[in-house]
Amino acid sequence: MFARGLLAACVAFAGVAFGSTPAFTAPELVAFSSNYHPGTIIVRTGERRLYLVLGGGTAARYKVGVGKAGKQWAGVSHVDGKYVYPAWAPPPDLMRERRMSPAVIPGGSPHNPMGVAALTLAGGQYAIHGTNAPNSIGGFVSSGCIRMYNHDITDLYQRVQVGTPVVVVAR
Repeated sequence: MFARGLLAACVAFAGVAFGSTPAFTAPELVAFSSNYHPGTIIVRTGERRLYLVLGGGTAARYKVGVGKAGKQWAGVSHVDGKYVYPAWAPPPDLMRERRMSPAVIPGGSPHNPMGVAALTLAGGQYAIHGTNAPNSIGGFVSSGCIRMYNHDITDLYQRVQVGTPVVVVAR
């Protein structure tokens, strides 16, 4: 279970309708020229896309939801934890803002905003995680975390390890 606040900044939770996940599709393989080593995760917030550099001039591309205005961040980090069906508790600022209960929402609950898996980033404030609100993917929707369809975070989870570099670019 995550410590209180570890992933709390990830979710703009109230008012998001739960829906069904679109039919599974493999990530799109795209041409990707960069100086990053294979295995690096690149998030381009302006595009609302996450790229996993595969090497040979290619990357796997996923559609994501990113931070709302004023909640976005950019920089370099790395995956410091991998969790399946993580529990979630709202952070103090979100509890005040939304008048939420401090209760922990267990992993696997349809009300848990973390979805089926999470990759925590160094520092513990943000994560790349699934969502039980698939209609939020493609938007500026979170408090800084990167949201993915549950089938996409499952795919990415299997491809990366703790220590994988993550570069978030605000453009």
